[in-house]
Amino acid sequence: MTQPVWHANLDLLALNAGHTADINGTLGIEMTAFGPDWLEGRMPVDGRTRQPMGILHGGASVVLAETLASLAANLCVDPERFYCVGQEVNANHLRAVSDGFVTGVARPFHLGRTSQVWGIEIKDDQGRPTCVARLTIAVVARRGAAAP
Repeated sequence: MTQPVWHANLDLLALNAGHTADINGTLGIEMTAFGPDWLEGRMPVDGRTRQPMGILHGGASVVLAETLASLAANLCVDPERFYCVGQEVNANHLRAVSDGFVTGVARPFHLGRTSQVWGIEIKDDQGRPTCVARLTIAVVARRGAAAP
């Protein structure tokens, strides 16, 4: 079994409730599951997330990927001392999706003192890969907190 990477116990209801008024709420992103070292979330493919050609906008996939990895990264650190922000995102779009949901899973490649790197796989309702992404995260000390 993989050792848990989370700083505290995770609560999906609390994670989702805290993001109703931001881009997650706007795009319908919700966290759906987690394990010891992964976080899963989904996003609808609808008028909010489609591009003019009627398929999922690549930028919406990147928002889902960055949301999952950024949230997961922040759940790995002591929030009283640190916060995490994205530094670089990279995504490859593999398959078009025109309806339903896409579901992403973020897993860490590296959890360091000052940086983290996360991989995100996004799939359609049939389990086919639609996007793979990688997010590099900066771990930043809060003012007045000890450096990492």
